[in-house]
Amino acid sequence: MKCSATIFAKGRRSRVGAQSCSGSPAILSRAAASEGERVRPRLRRRALAGAAGGAWPWHELAAAKFQVAYQEMKVRTSCVGLQNLLRGLSCCVKSYSKHHRLQTMCLHTKIIPQKRHILDCSGSTCTHRTAATGSILPWRFLSCKQEGTKIPSKRKQNMSITTSELLYKNLLKSEQENWNGISARYEAMTERIKAKLEELHNKYTFNLGSPRIRFGENVYFEENGCIFLSKADDVDEGNVEPLFSAEDLGFSDAFIQRIRISPDQRHMAISLKSENSEEATCVVMKLGHFPVLEKVIPNVFNFEWATNDVLYYTSQKNLKCQNVFMTTFSNQKHTKLVYTEQDARFFVDIYCTKDRRFLTINSNSKTTSEVWLVDCRYPFKLPTLVQARTKGVIYHVEHRNNELYILTTYREPAEYKLMKAPVASSGMENWQLVYALEEKTKLVDLEMFSDHSVLFLKNAGHLYLNVISFVSHSVQSIKLPTWACEFELESHPEHTTSTCYFRLTSPVHPPKRFAYSFKENNLIEQAVQEVPITTNCHTTRLLAKSKDETLVPITVFHNMNSKELHRKPLLVHVYGAYGIDLNMSFKEEKLMLIEEGWILAYCHVRGGGELGLRWHKDGCQHNKLKGLYDLKACIVLLHELGFSQPKYTALAAASAGGVLAGALCNTEPELIRAMVLQAPFLDVLNVMMNTHLPLTIEEQEEWGNPLADERCMKYIKSYCPYQNIKPQRYPSVLITAYAKDQRVPLPGILQYVQKLREAALDHASRTRKEGNWMPNIILDIHANGSHCDSSWEDALSEVARHLAFLNKELEEVCSLEHDTKSCR
Repeated sequence: MKCSATIFAKGRRSRVGAQSCSGSPAILSRAAASEGERVRPRLRRRALAGAAGGAWPWHELAAAKFQVAYQEMKVRTSCVGLQNLLRGLSCCVKSYSKHHRLQTMCLHTKIIPQKRHILDCSGSTCTHRTAATGSILPWRFLSCKQEGTKIPSKRKQNMSITTSELLYKNLLKSEQENWNGISARYEAMTERIKAKLEELHNKYTFNLGSPRIRFGENVYFEENGCIFLSKADDVDEGNVEPLFSAEDLGFSDAFIQRIRISPDQRHMAISLKSENSEEATCVVMKLGHFPVLEKVIPNVFNFEWATNDVLYYTSQKNLKCQNVFMTTFSNQKHTKLVYTEQDARFFVDIYCTKDRRFLTINSNSKTTSEVWLVDCRYPFKLPTLVQARTKGVIYHVEHRNNELYILTTYREPAEYKLMKAPVASSGMENWQLVYALEEKTKLVDLEMFSDHSVLFLKNAGHLYLNVISFVSHSVQSIKLPTWACEFELESHPEHTTSTCYFRLTSPVHPPKRFAYSFKENNLIEQAVQEVPITTNCHTTRLLAKSKDETLVPITVFHNMNSKELHRKPLLVHVYGAYGIDLNMSFKEEKLMLIEEGWILAYCHVRGGGELGLRWHKDGCQHNKLKGLYDLKACIVLLHELGFSQPKYTALAAASAGGVLAGALCNTEPELIRAMVLQAPFLDVLNVMMNTHLPLTIEEQEEWGNPLADERCMKYIKSYCPYQNIKPQRYPSVLITAYAKDQRVPLPGILQYVQKLREAALDHASRTRKEGNWMPNIILDIHANGSHCDSSWEDALSEVARHLAFLNKELEEVCSLEHDTKSCR
């Protein structure tokens, strides 16, 4: 159960569905969106030698059926991507109703046909402002209906649509040409960095292997887009049986996201996801001597087997997941709708309890949840309600010995607690406390076993295991190695197992495998990796005092051999939204930076989830500015303690982290020299005023509702990066954006880049001094890839370009000072 205040409603600016291909590691993994930080699939490029020799034993008829279904699916999804973005420029309500089910909330488009004038809805009322030559009109113009507002004619609307599309196309072409011209200066350094990253990847992650699913004597695992079967004690290259190949079935551009094996191991359901789409495709195979394709289900979020031949799944459309279906694979095959969620704020997923007794239908907003049970013994009966949704109460359910174990925020303090209730009387009035967390402790995950429950915890930057014994009614706490910053959980399909497996990692430490034995009550480090980890990295944990005296944690990494740290480059990371922790899992580029003398700092500001649910609540809605104050305090403290200085400092953020990063650039631009942003969210106000976007309503619990609350509108305007750009000296900025991003549409980023350039140029023209510095403001647009998601090869190039950009910016500092010693 991956615990976060906001993992349930899939964030607009956050990655969804980073689901394990190894079976659900824990209850909340069903809802784990891995929101915020980049999800970079590390697709193994090595294949097992000899394992796939010769042709695959696919049934020709089944393969033909699959190709037909696959082509039909491609046709159905062809409207996604740039076409939708172009249509999104339209202010015509009709164009929205074709793609969205949400109704407007007394909103009306206000088209301005005059050239070089646009509508600015950044205040409580809409005003006109003059746009620079070549500028793009805002992608949506929405305002609350006011007296005297005229609705434009259809003819004018069509003219505006055409003009907007042309402006967008011209600006997009201009940015692509600009990037093609600029990228040459980074090419040599990018190639050098790519080679180094590939070397580190092969050195430290080659031997980790893929996650494995154990079923009795059988082991299922994925390698390079293929799924194999082997005996548990005989997993070697000469004794594996190939079951599935994504490439052979026409999914050469997709990666395997999730695997579920039926209880009798006669069926296997697989989700395949392309880097260019948010939706996945479920492929169901009938296993045997010759695996046969049985069914292809498009637009699926997740799925679980209720019985040997009954599969439940959720459908996803326009980033929403509100329907649950059941499909059978017996002699009488049929599919029917089981559950529909009517509230647009809620997102639905499903999960199977560890003992396979119940399948849970989970409907969650960011603050409230509701669970329905399907008894796997009677999968055709209607689901039963555990507890009706209660505003502000989140809960999730596991099962053991005819009792429901409920992880919930019910009762004060509003942090997670483990409670239980009889299945027959599961109402809130019968919930009994089993275990409560300590203050400022983050519950990362919970794993349920037959006689034990394992809680994975974070407290003051350190990782812990708390093992609850249901037999002895005791709790054992185990502090994990101090270098560890992140858990990577493994699947345990058999709840009767006597060992819990997991991995520990940090940004500069490749994952190490550990096992906790319930019988021995001890922690065991698994076999040492073939390549020893030889990082000379020192980890420091600091506390910065924010504007309101709140202490904000910072995790700092630097090379132990580094001297004169105040002259070393510093890369600061921030996120601070949705109650999601900063991603601190291993990345080759972080290790490379440490080896080359960089300092890495991770600022765990409010709005994230590092210190529990309250930490998130203190940084959302009307508290968003606290996250900005926290970020400033962290960077100032780092500089005061001698960790670099502003002219050698860079800031990195992705997705919703762009809000705080962009806000800092407006308020404290002198603190940093450069910034890299990936698919950043930069115009909170206009996006949250547009209910036609698929996630605006459900995200009101994170950002507020400026349409209904004028105070909220003014508050968002006070920190919104786009709304607060002004002529001043800005740091250099590299932004990576994706043409097919449904969460942060490209037109909004184009607007931001254009406005930022104008402000920087305006400032430079007003302050003509000798040696006056102009920032580089660069936009790198990727035709492929969805929100913060790309193939390993594309991600490798993207990271290398980011680092080349930062290195070049700091080299310019050195050349301007004529002091090469100040460079690393």
